[in-house]
Amino acid sequence: MGGTDGTTTATGFSARLRAATWDGHGDSQDTAYMRALLDGRVDRDGYALLIAQLYPVYDLLEQAADRLAADPVAGPFVIDDLRRRDALRADLAYFYGPRWADRVTPGPAAARYCDRLREVCFAWPGGFVAHQYTRCMGDLSGGQYMARLVGRTLGAPAGDDGVRFYRYPGKPKRYKDHYRALLDAAPWDTAEQDRVIDEVRIAYRHNVAVTEELGRTLRLEPAA
Repeated sequence: MGGTDGTTTATGFSARLRAATWDGHGDSQDTAYMRALLDGRVDRDGYALLIAQLYPVYDLLEQAADRLAADPVAGPFVIDDLRRRDALRADLAYFYGPRWADRVTPGPAAARYCDRLREVCFAWPGGFVAHQYTRCMGDLSGGQYMARLVGRTLGAPAGDDGVRFYRYPGKPKRYKDHYRALLDAAPWDTAEQDRVIDEVRIAYRHNVAVTEELGRTLRLEPAA
């Protein structure tokens, strides 16, 4: 059970990981772009830019998942319901049209993020988990609020069009509880846990860099 300040009374690696990286989570929500998005000041094109940057990230994460599916450590974290690539493709087609792939290009920050994924996610199970955790746990938590906000602010239909990225077959809490249990059961010693924590911090920094760059692209005022 966690508090709003990131403290937790639970035990196990999942609680330690959350507490040790809470500041990074806060930083990722405090960029000019994210503040504007949450305030309803980002239009459809501005939101589409975000998912265009995220698509190559999830594409690489799912390639790594396929590579590591049989790995005894990473394999349990390869959960089909958490795959977001097809949902992102559908959302990109909604915003950009059927030829969306010809119209979207990752910016420098997303490209650097992808370089890091290629470096650590395909051969190191802990690296894959660190980056999957950073994205998926956020999608399952604040992402659910984002789906409602995007649908309301951007005028997306009442159904799933435009927000399929945030839709899961089951209830988000069930996935989060299962994921935390997997983290607690992972056979990592303290040194490897520390390494995973450090990689989650790196993942947060890449996410921050992506939204900072979007803020500059859209000429949004920096966060106070």
